[in-house]
Order: sequence, then structure tokens, then C-alpha cells
Amino acid sequence: MPHLSAKNDEHSSANYSLMSRIYDAIRTNLKAKVGLIILTIFLLVAIFASLLAPYDPNEMSLDMMSEPSFQHLLGTDDLGRDLLSRIIWGTQVSLFVGFITVAISMIVGVFLGVWAGYYGGWIDMIIMRYIDLQWAFPNFIIAVYLVAVFGTGLLNIIIAISLAFLDDFARVARSMVLTIKEQPYIEAARVQGTSDFRIMFKHILPNSVGPIIVQASVSISYAILGEASLSFLGLGVSANTPTWGLILADGRSFISQAWWLGVFPGLAIMLIVLSINFIGDAVRDAFDIRHTEI
Repeated sequence: MPHLSAKNDEHSSANYSLMSRIYDAIRTNLKAKVGLIILTIFLLVAIFASLLAPYDPNEMSLDMMSEPSFQHLLGTDDLGRDLLSRIIWGTQVSLFVGFITVAISMIVGVFLGVWAGYYGGWIDMIIMRYIDLQWAFPNFIIAVYLVAVFGTGLLNIIIAISLAFLDDFARVARSMVLTIKEQPYIEAARVQGTSDFRIMFKHILPNSVGPIIVQASVSISYAILGEASLSFLGLGVSANTPTWGLILADGRSFISQAWWLGVFPGLAIMLIVLSINFIGDAVRDAFDIRHTEI
């Protein structure tokens, strides 16, 4: 019992050290702080979209393709819809898809990776051969194929992007398990009769969260880009749901006549992806041995 108590204290200390390293990495990195501010603004816009949007995003008017003005701050599209309102509401979809798909990918991928790495043998062979097969294709191509199979719509987009990214998390989790499962304290837990499930998810996984968090921070921006790209190609959500990719797709035929139809939604995509990448770089540096003191 004293051994288990000491081990729990060690895990608590490790979790505190993990959070403190991430906090220190962001606090001391100017780009990460700017990225966090931008991401926070986008999150607030998504949460309070109904209060911030000056118009209904699907409300059409006779004021078509008007330039940015006091009445329409970012102009209107070819159907007279307010571009600012559509971008604000599109923030909800883009961030929701980005975070929920990465959460699903992380849960499923980490479970497969931990299972494969811990048990090895035929379980590892089956799981990793599937992961290798998926690894051979670009994530976006996999997402396009899955959407073609499942059909369009928000739920299908989430499923497609989640499945497309799970191989990255499975590989990261498996590589960490292969290293950690040979540690003396894991053998001690086995000797005490601790179940495999508890060893995997109570002792091994908490010591693997650093690289997994880094992978998640990278994947969020790719997931947002993936949703925007699918919507731009007409494989995203329904036409009545404003997304940044769909806004770009609707205005691509008129970009030479109305520059704001491409600039503002493109700028929104660029800012959100850039902010997440800034934060991701800082998180990655927090777990990079070259940036830590020995």
C-alpha cells in the first residue's frame, strides 16, 4: 500500500509538472500568447454568435455584392447576405468540427495505440497493419473518400475527419507505451496483481500525455482546414449552414468582381490556423528535450 500511495503522489506531481510546463512555455513565448489571445477571441465569437451577428446569416436582400460599408462591415455576397454574419456563424462550425474531431481521434487512436503497444503479438500486428494502411494515404484523401461513402452533413464530416486522423494518435501512443511498459514500476504493478486495464490507463497513459497533447495541438488546425476544404469542394455541411469553406466556394465565381468575398473568410481561416500553430509550437517546445534543462 505505501508503494501505491507513493506512485499516486508521483502521478499527481507529474500531472502538475505537465501543466506547469505548458503554462511556462506559453507564458514565455510571445507568439504563443498572441495565438492564445486570437484563439480566445474566436472562441468567444463562436459562443456568442447569436448576439454578435448583426444579421441572419441566410437572410437575402437586394443589396447584392455591395462593398464593405457601415451597413455591412464586410460587404455582402451575390445573394445579398451579410458576409460578417456568415463568417461569425461559420466560426461555430469550424471550431466545433476542429475540436470535436480531434477529441474523437485522440480517444480512439490512443486506445488502439495503447492496446497494441501493451499486448503486442497478433493484436499489435492487426492494429498496426491497419494503421500502416491508413498512413499510406494523405489524411485529406481519406476524409474525401469517407465523405463520399457516408454522404455529406455535419455528423458525417465529423466521422470522416475523426477517422482520417486517428492513425497519428495511435502511432504516438504506441511508441510511448513500448518505452514505458518496460519501466520497473510497471513490473511492480504487475507483481502486485494490478489489472492490465489499470496499468494501461492509470500508470502508462498519464506518463504519455505530453506527446499526445502536442499531436492534438497540431491536428486541430489540420482538422479546421480539412472541414473548410471539404466545404469548399461541396462535400461539407448543407448549403444552409454557413462555414468558412462554403463562403469561399459561394464567392469564388465573383472574386474578381468582389475581392471581399475571398479575402475575409480566407483571413479568418488563416488567423485561426496560425493562432493554433503558434500555441502548438510552444507546447511542442515544452516537451522537447533540447528546450529543457537536464
